[in-house]
Amino acid sequence: MARGASKNEQSQKDTGTISWSRAQLLCAGTVFLAALLLYGWTLAPTVTLTDSGELIVVAQGLGVAHPPGFPLWVILAHLASRVPLGNIAVRINFSSALFAALASAMLALVVAELMITIPYLLRPKKKSAPQKKKREDPRFADLLIWAPALGAGLLMAFSRTLWSYATIAEVYTLNTLLILIVLFLMLRWRRYVLVDRPRTGSAITIHDRWLYVAALVFGLALGVHHVTVGLILPALGILVYRTEGLRFFISRRLVYAALISIGALVAVYAYLPFAASRSPVLNWGNPRSLQEIWWHITGRQYRVFFSFSPNIMGGQFIEFCRMLLREFGVTWLPLPLVLAFVGFVHAFKRDRTTFWFLLFIVISDLAYALSYEIAEDKDAYYLPTFIAIAIASGFGLRSLIQLTVVKSMPLAKSYSVAATAVLLTLATALAGNGPFNNRRHYFIAHDYVENLLSTIEPNGLLLTQDWQVVSPMFYAQEAEQRRRDAKIVDVNLLRRSWYFDYLRHAYPGLIERSREKVDEFVDILKEWERDPGAFARDQMLTQRISAAFFEMLRSIVINESKVAPVYITRDLLFAETTNAEIAKWINQTYQLVPEGLAFKLTSDPSFHESPDPHLQTRGLADGTVRFENDDVINVKVLPVYISMLMNRGRYLATFNQHQRAIVVFKEALALDPKLAAAREGLAESTAKLTNP
Repeated sequence: MARGASKNEQSQKDTGTISWSRAQLLCAGTVFLAALLLYGWTLAPTVTLTDSGELIVVAQGLGVAHPPGFPLWVILAHLASRVPLGNIAVRINFSSALFAALASAMLALVVAELMITIPYLLRPKKKSAPQKKKREDPRFADLLIWAPALGAGLLMAFSRTLWSYATIAEVYTLNTLLILIVLFLMLRWRRYVLVDRPRTGSAITIHDRWLYVAALVFGLALGVHHVTVGLILPALGILVYRTEGLRFFISRRLVYAALISIGALVAVYAYLPFAASRSPVLNWGNPRSLQEIWWHITGRQYRVFFSFSPNIMGGQFIEFCRMLLREFGVTWLPLPLVLAFVGFVHAFKRDRTTFWFLLFIVISDLAYALSYEIAEDKDAYYLPTFIAIAIASGFGLRSLIQLTVVKSMPLAKSYSVAATAVLLTLATALAGNGPFNNRRHYFIAHDYVENLLSTIEPNGLLLTQDWQVVSPMFYAQEAEQRRRDAKIVDVNLLRRSWYFDYLRHAYPGLIERSREKVDEFVDILKEWERDPGAFARDQMLTQRISAAFFEMLRSIVINESKVAPVYITRDLLFAETTNAEIAKWINQTYQLVPEGLAFKLTSDPSFHESPDPHLQTRGLADGTVRFENDDVINVKVLPVYISMLMNRGRYLATFNQHQRAIVVFKEALALDPKLAAAREGLAESTAKLTNP
């Protein structure tokens, strides 16, 4: 009898697994298609700001990106760049959309897996109640699985951060996808162990293939954005401990899993020295030796951004709260967050392991992210937390549906309530995030570059330390082969020896004309890269490298001005920057003539006639693109347009070109109608024309 019962139980389990597997795939497929259609509709048509341009060039040429290099993303994005669809930027942008849609589908699978697992955690009651009969209705049981899965999956798809990276060339959607694949595989392993435990009562290894595949994916995921992937490790440890106990951590199973992860990690990062040996166009860090590879993977140059100061971490926490309030919809109606809170409570009551699992994801993520201060992409570091919240919202939906059973509602009405809850949650997310994530008409980075290039004369030199200029300029010159004559030099990157290899490739004449000073600086720069601590301890060494840097830049400006005009962007003039010495020298030596978005350096103080630029400002003030106050557009790009228009207007007014100055001041007011300085300049020039 026992043997027959066991067979029957196994048969039911197999049948249920097949049914659940098909339904899970249907659920995930629905989320995937909805997300992909949305992302495709809102996809950016060209390069965007921040790292997009650099990453596209790296992917196209199989180069090395900024630390940690993202080798797995580079390989997959390179494959995407080969697809004959639109321009190169669109191809790689669409790969982000594909990864994000798959990530949303995987989150739906994760939630479905958790919902399927819950019945195996509940203890059977001795007495049956009228309510229990309704709970056992298979249609209602299905609702408790697929409504939370669909709702949570689509909520993740419509979330602010994932959606924002789904429409541009970035690494974070692939990273999110791999994290969720790991979570799904681990939760599937856990469920199978829980199902079989009542019949075995001991360690169960038959399902360890799920564990080992998860270990493999985890190792590969470390080849994208390893920090945020590594942050889920404590949560995975909690999951394993509460599933198999301490015995797992002293078993060979842990060793096997670790070896698989390490093997995958080593295999994927072997790409770095291979790519560097090919001397690609962009070869950030040139990681060939073991030491250079280690420096690159560990992000040595970014360690200065870590701070455990209470003031800084407190400010970061306030920023996180602001991001969280808008992450899943409008800030004044945080329904998804309320649902997630209910979900955490529900998980604590019904599935304590999942509660701790999700909580440790949040704690680990915040512990790292709040101590890491960067200007851009900070929201991406909170993606593990947003994943946990989206999963918790699935538990919240389950709790809401179960509440209808308590009230003895008919089954049809329960379906209606579930559908209403899901739709209301998703409508909130769409309404809040749609306007800010629609990059269908996003040409801001493209126009930023074009406006600068239209100003620079043939063979001219532009010195800048604005990454929002340099990154999309990489794309314009390397990916699209436009204006290769214009020499664009990032002054900050001049402090990295690998950058001189790029300059020799892109602008050999520039390096040749200042070879003596360049070689002197590069020699001491390599000494600093090998042992920066020695320079920190020795003031003479610090003065020596600073003097060599200044002399090199001075030589470049003087020699290039003999060939063609030299230009600088406004950020180089800020006295408080690390380039204050060169900024001071430029101000004392040259007249700065504002032309377009840059200053032209001239050696005489007279008026220099130049055509007034017709700046392309699509998306900045015409309503086609919306952005938050803390968006890089509002913080770094828009101020450049306004400031340079004001400088141009004042320059024209100084030389009594008031009619032209009025036109420029009006352009500044079109970008910022509340700009008092532009109104004052407009009034003064108008008065001068009226009463000369």
